[in-house]
Amino acid sequence: MASLILFPAKSVTGTRSETSPPGLLFSGGVGRRRSVVQVGFRNQRLFTVRSALDSLETNVSDMSVNAPKGLFPPEPEHYRGPKLKVAIIGAGLAGMSTAVELLDQGHEVDIYDSRSFIGGKVGSFVDRRGNHIEMGLHVFFGCYNNLFRLMKKVGADKNLLVKDHTHTFVNKGGEIGELDFRFPIGAPLHGISAFLSTNQLKTYDIARNAMALALSPVVKALVDPDGALRDIRKLDSISFSDWFLSKGGTRMSIQRMWDPVAYALGFIDCDNISARCMLTIFSLFATKTEASLLRMLKGSPDVYLSGPIRKYIEDKGGRFHLRWGCRQIIYDRSLDGEIHVTGLALSKATDKKVVTADAYVAACDVPGIKRLLPSQWRESKFFDNIYELVGVPVVTVQLRYNGWVTELQDLEQSRQLRQATGLDNLLYTPDADFSCFADLALTSPEDYYIEGQGSLLQCVLTPGDPYMPLTNDKIIERVSKQVLALFPSSQGLEVTWSSVVKIAQSLYREGPGKDPFRPDQRTPVKNFFLAGSYTKQDYIDSMEGATLSGRQASAYVCGAGEELVALRKTLAAVESQDGTKSQNLIDELSLV
Repeated sequence: MASLILFPAKSVTGTRSETSPPGLLFSGGVGRRRSVVQVGFRNQRLFTVRSALDSLETNVSDMSVNAPKGLFPPEPEHYRGPKLKVAIIGAGLAGMSTAVELLDQGHEVDIYDSRSFIGGKVGSFVDRRGNHIEMGLHVFFGCYNNLFRLMKKVGADKNLLVKDHTHTFVNKGGEIGELDFRFPIGAPLHGISAFLSTNQLKTYDIARNAMALALSPVVKALVDPDGALRDIRKLDSISFSDWFLSKGGTRMSIQRMWDPVAYALGFIDCDNISARCMLTIFSLFATKTEASLLRMLKGSPDVYLSGPIRKYIEDKGGRFHLRWGCRQIIYDRSLDGEIHVTGLALSKATDKKVVTADAYVAACDVPGIKRLLPSQWRESKFFDNIYELVGVPVVTVQLRYNGWVTELQDLEQSRQLRQATGLDNLLYTPDADFSCFADLALTSPEDYYIEGQGSLLQCVLTPGDPYMPLTNDKIIERVSKQVLALFPSSQGLEVTWSSVVKIAQSLYREGPGKDPFRPDQRTPVKNFFLAGSYTKQDYIDSMEGATLSGRQASAYVCGAGEELVALRKTLAAVESQDGTKSQNLIDELSLV
């Protein structure tokens, strides 16, 4: 069955006029005529719907073709070793990705998480009034090949809605700028067209921008993707600003275009983000036609992303243990000084227990893994390096209005509540404290469109530092004023509901020189492994990075299968011997 792409009956692209004939859109460099029909949802809202392509398989470029192998590993070989019992700490995307891979190889998996819901930073929950609260704004780039692979495996690929192949910038006063990748010819020409024709920059800045990108490893990626990725890794020691300006780019290009993108990717600006981080993305955009094509879930992550993954895991025999937090890693040292984990001390309210397994995977974020690791393990440089990484604070704000905030062309339409209207895409801005935002009632209507209500803006405040000490009311007041500055036509619309989610440490700060401190998924402790988007993998800290880290962690666990079983037998023998000694001691005391 064809997947469906939803957009408002009155499609708007700000002040930009559409020149394409009705029903003819360009996506990924190929013009495709879409049929238009009316569809009613459970909330009785009518959408104009265009029939999309049949599946992710045909709508996403095969990223594994002529691409860096570190980003797109081949399918794992069938595991033929002994069955393992694996305990995973953390039910976020990395932990669940690890679990799926291990279950597919026939292992026994238990997942423990201190929260009452799954998904980690990609999680969401429903408040008492029925509102879906998200941990952040989740956008799916076309280069998320590992995540798309996982979603297809669990049947969640149908839950993605494809947006127009353009990156939209909202400037103060409602002026719209675009990087428009809709072009009849694919990569790299579609990208060249987008950058040369953008109205977000002045002509001088466009020319200097083109010069900088022409002198980057992105060009090499067209013929030697692995070599280009090696060159990009070497640029981790400098900021993107330093690199970009040294190649002829302008400060205005950074301020008006690249800072919003950097904030959206890593929650820090170009002066503070590593050149490696930005150029990794650019190399994919340049070489893969649909890498820059954005998708969003049709509803909340808990229902349409985490939910299908959880069902797949449970159908395969995996078990979730929510509200069970790991308080301590129990470990021992052998006579030769090697450390091995012997159990996890868990608690849930007043209940406590110790669980044991053949392998333990800590799928945490940066602050989580720092709290979990025993302090004595910092004697190892491997573990001590993790403490060089810090998370970035981020504040996510949701604002529900009694009208359509992003409708810029028709004031009357913005005030009616019969049908949704406005900008149906991820939106960037250089003129507000929230670098990226979206109207979820348009982009993800299944859970966020409510009949008789208007826009639900979700705004990501980065950096979040200035907002962390503020009250929720003060945050809402500030963000609302900035929304009005971007959309003057929304004057008079009222905020009818709001939420604020503060995360003190979210993504790790991908600053210059930090990549060497990211740990591998395999650790010096034989039966202890790591997963998480902060761990060593060739993508950035993201949903895709988390998924890839889970694949790599699973591969390491399977590769150590024989060794882990041998360790299990050794530990059991030692435990049995200790038990015999204890019993002999008890007998002696009894005789006395």
